[in-house]
Amino acid sequence: MTTGARLDTSVAHNARVWNYWIGGRDNYEVDQRVGEHVAGMFPVIREVARADREFLARAVRHLTAGQGIRQFLDVGTGLPTVENTHEIAQRLAPESRVVYVDNDPIVLVHARSLLTSSPEGVTDYVDADVHDPDTILRRAADTLDLKRPVALMMLGILNFVLDTGEALDIVRRLMAALPSGSHLVLTHPTTDAEVGGAGNVAAMEFWNAHATPPITARSRAEIASFLQDVDGLDLVEPGLVPCSQWRAEPGAAPVPQLGAVAVKR
Repeated sequence: MTTGARLDTSVAHNARVWNYWIGGRDNYEVDQRVGEHVAGMFPVIREVARADREFLARAVRHLTAGQGIRQFLDVGTGLPTVENTHEIAQRLAPESRVVYVDNDPIVLVHARSLLTSSPEGVTDYVDADVHDPDTILRRAADTLDLKRPVALMMLGILNFVLDTGEALDIVRRLMAALPSGSHLVLTHPTTDAEVGGAGNVAAMEFWNAHATPPITARSRAEIASFLQDVDGLDLVEPGLVPCSQWRAEPGAAPVPQLGAVAVKR
């Protein structure tokens, strides 16, 4: 595996800061400093990071055990931690095939730890950018049968596509290439004050001035457009909700990160 991107440890990077927030060790002092500053401005961010990871686990279990999905395309996977997509899916269905997609050099360095699999299944890694869906699909087709249902996992990735129209186009192009019975799984930070999202604005302004890549939060309506304005998608209950509350235990507190699962008719 090769990449033209250079690992820069002088500037905080999202993959490493996120890793720091969830208690990982694959980060540097600059990531810790920025992570602590953002957490000081927006204390709920650590809960958001954990909730996003827990949502992934519940969604993968639902798709694998409940919907018979055996193929996963995980775009913007970030650094491997515990309970990665392939581990959850292959525990329930060892024949599951999982393709991870990212273009961050430190994720590439750690890809070897992702590239493990049950003997019956396959796990692969594609070095590609979310802005280039055609390359993602072409490379993923080396491992996945795109004529059979696929779960497209887009957790915390569309917030790095700053133009909402472009982000919607990416979702449309990826889902258009997948057959009926495929699913879209996404999470996205929100500015909605009802779930504490107002604090995202200042925190992201600081982030964009001191770290990379730039990021944006969106309103509930803008996030909903990624589900409602894509042909043939039907939301799975309970719809678009704080990811901490999607099919979670009763009483789970909301976080300013919305999550949803939709199925393609």
